Amino acid sequence: MVDTVSEEQRSYNMSRIRSKDTKPEILIRSMLHGLGYRFTVNGPKNRQLPGKPDIVLPKYGTVIFVHGCFWHGHEGCKDFRLPKTRTDWWRAKIDRNRSRDARNLAAVRALGWRALVIWSCEFNTAAKLEALRAGLSARIGLPMETAEERAVAEPAAPYGKRRAKNR
Repeated sequence: MVDTVSEEQRSYNMSRIRSKDTKPEILIRSMLHGLGYRFTVNGPKNRQLPGKPDIVLPKYGTVIFVHGCFWHGHEGCKDFRLPKTRTDWWRAKIDRNRSRDARNLAAVRALGWRALVIWSCEFNTAAKLEALRAGLSARIGLPMETAEERAVAEPAAPYGKRRAKNR
């Protein structure tokens, strides 16, 4: 099948596809905020972590990658199928994206972060969106205990004994 638009128009169309602040990302951020989660989007942790996660929840030690099914090659998803033109080029591109995603997930997890991938097909209908909202807290997990919280929780002296005052 021949492309229905000119090469210049196709190039322009492709250049308009954003990598940040996409509609799926904004929807997930809005959902998280509504559930009471606070997160960073452009903070220093986002830029320093492998793969530059879309959302970082430092309190929970969790990062979230919001993946489009086409661009990241979501296997078994009806929203992903290779284009019929330049199939070899697209297959190589999608394979590179998949391998990069796998490396980034492994690297983030090796640093001690919980890494979630939310696929755009997980919330493309109202019912799926509600199911995602209901299960998101379980996927994020419990808050991480900070060093300050551990210090407060651990008594400085054994119970019942007072420290001698320096005079």
